[in-house]
Amino acid sequence: MDRIVLLGVKGGPAVRKNSQMPTASLLQLVGHNIVIDCGIGVSRSCVEAGVSLLQIDVIFITHLHSDHVLELGPLLYTAWTTGLNRQITVYGPPGIAEYWDGFLQSMAFDQQIRIADEGRQPIRDLVAFHVFGEGPVASIDEIDVSALRVDHPPVTDCFALRFQTADKNVVFSSDTCYFPPLADFAKAADVLVHEAMLVAGVDALVRRTPGADRLRAHLMASHTPAADVGRIAADAAVRRLVLNHMVPIDDPDFGDADWLAEVAKTYSGPVQVGKDGMEIILNP
Repeated sequence: MDRIVLLGVKGGPAVRKNSQMPTASLLQLVGHNIVIDCGIGVSRSCVEAGVSLLQIDVIFITHLHSDHVLELGPLLYTAWTTGLNRQITVYGPPGIAEYWDGFLQSMAFDQQIRIADEGRQPIRDLVAFHVFGEGPVASIDEIDVSALRVDHPPVTDCFALRFQTADKNVVFSSDTCYFPPLADFAKAADVLVHEAMLVAGVDALVRRTPGADRLRAHLMASHTPAADVGRIAADAAVRRLVLNHMVPIDDPDFGDADWLAEVAKTYSGPVQVGKDGMEIILNP
């Protein structure tokens, strides 16, 4: 069954009681298990979605903000200590190899002990890293993957991803401000998973948080108001829009109706407000 599972839909790295988890998604397409971004909690969420870490084939990291990459190393390492005996391929932006080298250095003692004591194959032999930029990224059997550099200041290497087969087309926006070229990139997608910001919620956050003016300036420059997300979906004529990486997500004064009302200003198609564990079936 081809599907998307939202493993974490919260924007930002904080982990709070009774809130959603940071960004990660699972795409199951033509028999492949593909993870997009590895925010904290991704390993547990993947297993709860019914996919063992040993069943992951490919991982894509859209950019190097911590809420997208923090648990990449721990996920791969836990797969290794669980018995990984085949290769996992990781695609990431410039800097991803340095992240991996640093993580492995931090685990050097444990690696050496397990290789010597348990006879494990070195983890470097089981994980292949590829750096990508804008344009075609990979062909995974019947899946063609391409990337679009989006606008997420101050990060320059941040990419939306498009996964396309003969009969399915799924796009993940990554983190971005309102970026009209994304509509062409997502043209006629079956599902567009797009980050979203609720401006009224951000304003409420700033009002109750001393010294948060700089945070507001960052959010407004780097993320997409929900109404503009709807504008992208409408211009792209996507079949379904799914809101992801939502900011803010844990304010009890705002709920699904607020998100949907903003999107409805510009997009009249089907919309789902993302939740951790939400499953989106990809129909033929």
